[in-house]
Amino acid sequence: MEFRDYYKTLGVERNASEAEIKSAFRKLARKYHPDVNPNNKAAEQRFKEINEAYQVIGDAEKRKKYDQLGADWERGASQEDIFRQYAGARAEAGTGGGFGGGFSDFFERFFAGGGGFSMGGGRGRRGFRTGADFTDFDFGGGSAAARAPDLEAEVTISLRDAMHGAKRRLELTAEDDCPQCGGTGMVAHEEKREKMRVIRSAEPCPRCAGRGTIPARRTLEVTIPPGMTDGDRIRLKGQGGRGPRAELNGDLFLTVRLEHQPGFTVSGRDIRVELPVWDYEAALGAEVVAPTLDGRVSLKIPAGSQTGRVMRLRGRGIPARGKQPAGDLLFELKVLAPTDLSDDERHLMQQLAEKRRARGVPDPRADLAREL
Repeated sequence: MEFRDYYKTLGVERNASEAEIKSAFRKLARKYHPDVNPNNKAAEQRFKEINEAYQVIGDAEKRKKYDQLGADWERGASQEDIFRQYAGARAEAGTGGGFGGGFSDFFERFFAGGGGFSMGGGRGRRGFRTGADFTDFDFGGGSAAARAPDLEAEVTISLRDAMHGAKRRLELTAEDDCPQCGGTGMVAHEEKREKMRVIRSAEPCPRCAGRGTIPARRTLEVTIPPGMTDGDRIRLKGQGGRGPRAELNGDLFLTVRLEHQPGFTVSGRDIRVELPVWDYEAALGAEVVAPTLDGRVSLKIPAGSQTGRVMRLRGRGIPARGKQPAGDLLFELKVLAPTDLSDDERHLMQQLAEKRRARGVPDPRADLAREL
């Protein structure tokens, strides 16, 4: 007896996820299904091999057992020892010899006995159907169901929302597993023979047109916690694609975007504000009223301040989140010269200029001139 590489049969890597294994199985099953390939023995055999592989590595418990079995096989352990360790005695499993699903000796020896399948009894613990013809394919999606896909979405919030948190109503478009076919894309027509249910034929699911998924629209109320910055992500467990059972639902990953706020920019968790001051306020010093996202604050401008000077209010930026400390609120000064001087104001400015020249105040462009 040779070891069967079920990963190779489905064309997936050994570290493939449940979703990748399920996707590969669906694609191959549709390609080689007997209804698509009538009177094609090679396709029928390939179809059985695909289903056999999925019955094992599509089930988390059997996959774990199979991976260990393969490791022992590669180490050259005897088949007798391997059989004793992994399959046990057939008499103890109570399976007899009546396996009617067209599976290989390898599968029957190591995974049929006590593996959760109902031998000739219709549906087993994991929903596996036995019998003849097309019984190797669980069209109902009950066997080793894979987790539904995760979803990605974005939500835009204001800087004020980033400070205090907010609630948002989201309209989501998702691709859920089709409830009629269980995500397989196929529906089966069965008949009962004695103690067995036999799948006589199968066809693409009319509800999803064989895709296995259906578009769905959902409305979701989302709470945005304080302290979110642009690009942060929120994971909403179970709010992604819908699977056949609640525990198989995917997750929703929500990316937060900050909308532009005129006059305010964000750098990390710091909030920066460009604060205009008059030249005389900067020269003489002044106490000015400055805007924040929570109202206004009084800010003292030191005498002799220049454009680009930064005044910092610690901890008044984006709030702390997790291990990230709160940011600061930064006011960057922009010194302005008046452009609408009255005659008296212009005369005073001229007097100031003459007095400074008489005092020998250096030319502020002198250093620049020396560089030429």
